[in-house]
Amino acid sequence: MLLKTFGWSFAITAIGLAAAVLYGGWKAFGIVAILSVLEISLSFDNAVVNAGILKKMSAFWQKIFLTVGVLIAVFGMRLVFPVVIVAVTAKKSPWDAVDLALTDKDQYQQLVTDAHPAIAAFGGMFLLMIFLDFIFEDRDIQWLRWIERPLAKLGKVDMLAVCIALIVLLITSMTFAVHAHQHGGAHIDKAQTVLISGIAGLITYMVVGGLSGYFEDKLEEEEEREHEEEEEAERTGKKKPAVVLAGQAAFFMFLYLEVLDASFSFDGVIGAFAITNDIVLMALGLGIGAMYVRSLTVYLVRQGTLDDYVYLEHGAHYAIGALAVILMVTIQYQIHEVITGLVGVLLIAWSFWSSVRRNKALAEAEGKGEASDEKAEVSSGV
Repeated sequence: MLLKTFGWSFAITAIGLAAAVLYGGWKAFGIVAILSVLEISLSFDNAVVNAGILKKMSAFWQKIFLTVGVLIAVFGMRLVFPVVIVAVTAKKSPWDAVDLALTDKDQYQQLVTDAHPAIAAFGGMFLLMIFLDFIFEDRDIQWLRWIERPLAKLGKVDMLAVCIALIVLLITSMTFAVHAHQHGGAHIDKAQTVLISGIAGLITYMVVGGLSGYFEDKLEEEEEREHEEEEEAERTGKKKPAVVLAGQAAFFMFLYLEVLDASFSFDGVIGAFAITNDIVLMALGLGIGAMYVRSLTVYLVRQGTLDDYVYLEHGAHYAIGALAVILMVTIQYQIHEVITGLVGVLLIAWSFWSSVRRNKALAEAEGKGEASDEKAEVSSGV
């Protein structure tokens, strides 16, 4: 099972590391290996959240997510995205941006760094909305009840999450503008960019979230229809067609996963520049890491890990909230990538440990219940 799920990841790792050696020798090998570990540590929470969505999809679409999806993730977000950012912010053609990335890596890195406030505002708002919508929802299973119970009651207020996100964005942009004014006003125009980018991230979440909710409902309707067709086939004795297409519902759920992955990848792409400004090595290292994150997502689904360890999804969403805050803070202040990665890993590890304790407590309670029943039977027999 492990080899079947992670087989592609192992193969991509071997190919990527070999390509790194051929491209830049053993130094490039080390850089790609470090970038792979960075991507995995920063995106572990991504795998948990993705698993919660992917488990609703068929095995066919899980395979599409692991194959076609990783091509989008590697070439789209880890290779094309930084080039597009440079092309837009520097007002260059995509071809000029690619040429700049290959021939003048220092200037390319500087242009991406200059675009960081806009990227962080967009990604931060998108991820913050994911966290707020999760924390304001009333759930049967609660992890940190002293936080989640009162917030679930507050969540009954319409559009509260959007209001809080906009308040955070306004405070961030105003603080950035004041700081820029105090230091000569060189970045006052970027404060407006931060505001616009943040609003764009919020709108993107609302559009994508609305569509995903709509198509999730369509997917459930389609599953009910297929179940009815199966029952009809059993009654009539007719064979059901061997191939059943998942339909547009699963397709749009797949697109939602890709947008979600794109939001998670912002910090990894920006953080990679702290290690190298070589776009080829970045694509190789982050691509290997992205492949492992996808394999881990499928593994969590097939093993039923989220059902066994019920607080994992909570921990992942708290990690998302922490990442959103970190992204917003990095608009003005620099935070080391190690801190970003550790926060997410620690929150997920804490939720996993809490899940293990919960399962142990339930097992002990069940054991005591069975023992009491046996004792009652013996007593009645006597």
